[in-house]
Amino acid sequence: MKRTSLYFFLLFGATGIFIARLFYIQLIDERYTLNAANNAQRIEKVFAPRGVMLDRNGQVMASNQIAYDVEATPRLMKNIDTVRLASLLGEEVDRLTRALQKAKVYSPFRPSAILRGLTANDYARIQEEISFYPGIHLRRRILRKYITPTGGNVLGYVSEVNDYLLGKKPEYEMGDYIGISGIEASYEEALRGKAGRRYITVDNLNRDVGPLQGGKYDQKPVPGENLTLTLDATLQAYGELLMSGKRGSIVAIEPQTGEILALVSAPNYDPNALVGRYRSRNYSRLYTDSINKPLYDRGILAEYPPGSPFKVLNALIALQEGVITPATQFTCIDGYHFGRLHVGCHCKAGTLDLRQSISKSCNNYHCQILKKTLDKFPTASQGVNQWHKHVTSFGLGQFLGVDLPTGRRGFVPDGSYYNRVYRSDRWKSPTVISLAIGQGELVVTPIQLANVAAAMANRGYWYTPHVVRQIGSNPVDPEIFHFKHVTTIDPEHFDIIIQGMADVFESGTARASRLDGLPMAGKTGTAENPHGQDHSIFMAFAPVDNPKIALAIIVENGYWGSRWAAPIASLMMEKYIHGDVSRPLLEKTMVEGSLVGEYRVHSVRTELPPY
Repeated sequence: MKRTSLYFFLLFGATGIFIARLFYIQLIDERYTLNAANNAQRIEKVFAPRGVMLDRNGQVMASNQIAYDVEATPRLMKNIDTVRLASLLGEEVDRLTRALQKAKVYSPFRPSAILRGLTANDYARIQEEISFYPGIHLRRRILRKYITPTGGNVLGYVSEVNDYLLGKKPEYEMGDYIGISGIEASYEEALRGKAGRRYITVDNLNRDVGPLQGGKYDQKPVPGENLTLTLDATLQAYGELLMSGKRGSIVAIEPQTGEILALVSAPNYDPNALVGRYRSRNYSRLYTDSINKPLYDRGILAEYPPGSPFKVLNALIALQEGVITPATQFTCIDGYHFGRLHVGCHCKAGTLDLRQSISKSCNNYHCQILKKTLDKFPTASQGVNQWHKHVTSFGLGQFLGVDLPTGRRGFVPDGSYYNRVYRSDRWKSPTVISLAIGQGELVVTPIQLANVAAAMANRGYWYTPHVVRQIGSNPVDPEIFHFKHVTTIDPEHFDIIIQGMADVFESGTARASRLDGLPMAGKTGTAENPHGQDHSIFMAFAPVDNPKIALAIIVENGYWGSRWAAPIASLMMEKYIHGDVSRPLLEKTMVEGSLVGEYRVHSVRTELPPY
């Protein structure tokens, strides 16, 4: 009897547990409700809006727009007239046929995109007629929209993830977009947001019946973080206008913060060309333009000899090493001579002191002081090592840490480099005398040269250049972008060099670009180019006593510094500080002036292909 009671007790207990568990599964635990519904529902992804980009003054530079994907569910398609559908969508018949076949291979029952990125205008044109094609429907999504046709090189672009990216980034799904270049890439994690989910009940033919339980389980998307950029959108657009018909770059920095005000690469491209249904075609055209290279950001990737602007660093090094004083004089007669070695000079200034050597850009003077600097040490190799230490303290020869996904380090040779080249350390200072005028093995990127201008403006220190000021309401990492990099040059040595740079505008090589009421300091340069006409280079900052902007400009094949780079720099500084330009004739000359004829000498095709 006791054993029978035990059996009944165990039986009733197990039954009670089973009923309780069933009650929990069916009425309480929603996971099982969703899992059970998987065979009678479709989970639709709701794309999150990417974060908006605003310039330093609050002007929107990148936002979002509503777009539509055309999707096909092969099982529901009945007697589709492919030719008429292609005509309606504005697509080639062959391309559409291939897309439909691919959709069948993917799944007969699940919808897949056959055409992406239709605009709101496209939608308005086809929305009524599309209902006559069973199995074809439009799905709403969000695409990027760039407010102006400028800044493509720095803002970057997004693209749909491919199989390669999916293998590296499993958190993404097919159909997602990801930043590929520029700010879009380097701040992808902040910009992308988090997608939502919509649960839709379907019938046995996968046709929509309605939201699952009235949308109870739907998940709203979380928008990406907004970015406040350091760029001045007006200055960026103005720089691109001035560089019309030219190749090269403009990099402008706020010295006190390291914030990049403008990062111009010319020729550039309209970032909207890489948005929407024609993105792939436009990208192919831009990518295959190997002559103009519009996708190549010259501001952070191109490497050039710095030319005469580098003289200001050699002069500072000579002062720091104590081999000259501001009163040291040399007489220039047709340049620098040492045995059979001759470095020509066009200054025609006779006897000069240090300040005059900057304003007149005397090659002989700076060759003499570099030789004195290197000869101070037991060997020239040791002298170059000390010179290398000073030069790299200004950020040359290294990645600056800019918050963009690409860049180049340039090259600053040291003693060991020349020992390898000459297979000994017996070489002498005249062997490397071309370093005195920013030539030889020395190469820099435009952003590095702009950073040197910022360090000059600050009298000996600089901050890591960057293009983003805030992520949401949070400032960028202060340990990286607010860290003061102090050069190896004592602050007292800068004043005499800056006086010489101010004289460049007042009485020197850039006097044609001076502006009454705005004291500017700069240095012209002409960089030798073995592939054609020399490059026009200029480095500057303004105002002299309380600098607000420092910049570097390189115009490829632009002859000499005062011809193109110096006037453009002067206009850029006036535009930023005064908000307007008072020299319309100079502005017109720079905007309409073109070097396309010069480039045509060295290339067959020069113009960007149409989008």
